Amino acid sequence: MIIWLNALLVNTINFPLSRLLGYVSFRALLAMAFAFLLGLFMGKRLIRMLYQLNFRDKARNYGDISPKNKSGTPTMGGLIIFMSFLISVLIWARLDNFFTQVMLMAAFWFTAIGFLDDYLKSVRGGSDMGMSRPIKLFFQVLFAIVLSLFIFSSSGHSPLPADIATKLFVPFVKNAVFDLHGYYVIFMILTVVGISNAINFADGMDGLATVPTALVALVYGVFAYIMSNSKAAGYFLFPKIPGAEELVIVLGAMIGALLAFLWYNAYPAEVFMGDTGSMMLGGLIATAAILTKNEVMFLIVGGVFVIEFLSVFIQDYIGIKLLKRRLFYRAPIHHTFQFLGIAESKIVVRFWIVSIILTVISLISIKLR
Repeated sequence: MIIWLNALLVNTINFPLSRLLGYVSFRALLAMAFAFLLGLFMGKRLIRMLYQLNFRDKARNYGDISPKNKSGTPTMGGLIIFMSFLISVLIWARLDNFFTQVMLMAAFWFTAIGFLDDYLKSVRGGSDMGMSRPIKLFFQVLFAIVLSLFIFSSSGHSPLPADIATKLFVPFVKNAVFDLHGYYVIFMILTVVGISNAINFADGMDGLATVPTALVALVYGVFAYIMSNSKAAGYFLFPKIPGAEELVIVLGAMIGALLAFLWYNAYPAEVFMGDTGSMMLGGLIATAAILTKNEVMFLIVGGVFVIEFLSVFIQDYIGIKLLKRRLFYRAPIHHTFQFLGIAESKIVVRFWIVSIILTVISLISIKLR
C-alpha cells in the first residue's frame, strides 16, 4: 500500500520520504517497528477478549512437573502475531510481488490450522483434544504441494528462476550440491512438515519459541536481501532471485510482531501463542527457507527447533514404539530439563543463548562459501 501511495504522492507533491521508501532496508525497519507498536497496542485488548471468550490454556499434567501455574492463561495469543504481522505487511510490502503473496498465503493457511486446533482444544476441554496429527499432517502436506505448483509454474510466474528451482544448496558450499529434479517436491513436503512441527514442539515455555524464531527470520531476511541484489549476490556467490527483496519486509514485520508478543509472553506469561501462533511461525519460516533456497540452513540456524523435534521423534518412535520405554523423562526436551530441576526462565534464556550462537554461525557461512 505504501508503495502505491508513494508513487501517487511523487506525481502530485514533493514527498520528503519518497526516496527513502525506495530502500528495502528502510521499509523493512518501518515494517518491523510498525508491527511491534501495533502488537503492543492490540495485545492487551486481544488478551482481554480471549479471556472473556474463555479461550484459556488447558495445561497437560506431567505429574512431577506441575502445570497449575499455567492453567487458565489465555491462549490463541498467536492472533496478536498474525494481526500485527498482516497489517504491517499490507502497508509496507509490495502486494503485487509474488514473494509477498506466497508468504501471505502461508500465514493465512497455517494460522487457520493452528486456530482450529486451539479452538477444538478449548471447546473440548483438553490439550490433547484438538486436531489429530494425521489431519494436521494432511494440511501441511497439502500446502507444500500447492506451493510446489507456484514454484514449478509453467505460466512464467514462478517466484524462483527455473535453473535453481529444484537444486539443493547447503551452507558453506558456493554451488548447488545436486539437482533433485522431480524429487524436490518430496523434499519440499519434508521441509514444510519438519519446520512447522519443530517450531510447534518448541512452544512449551514462556518465550521459548519467540526469540529463536525471530533470529531465524533475521537470518533468512539477510539471505533474501543478498539474493535479491545483483552486486551482493555476485560478491557472495549466491544465485540471483529477482523480487526476493520483499521477503525482507515480510520477515521484518514478522520480527516486530514476535517482539510485541514477547512483551506479553515473557515469564510469567500473560498469554500463550498456542498452535495459532506456532503453526503460523513454522509455516512462514518453512516457506522463507524454500523461497531463498536455504532449506538446509535451518538445521544450523534453527538448531534449537531441530533438537526439540528430534527429542519428540526419538521418544515417540524409537523409545516408546520400538523399545517400549521412554528415552527422555519428557519430550520435547525442554520438559526434561525442567524435571531435572532447572528453572523455566533459565532454560528459556539458555535456549536463547544457543540460538544467538547458531545465528552467528549461520551469518558467518555467508562469507565462508
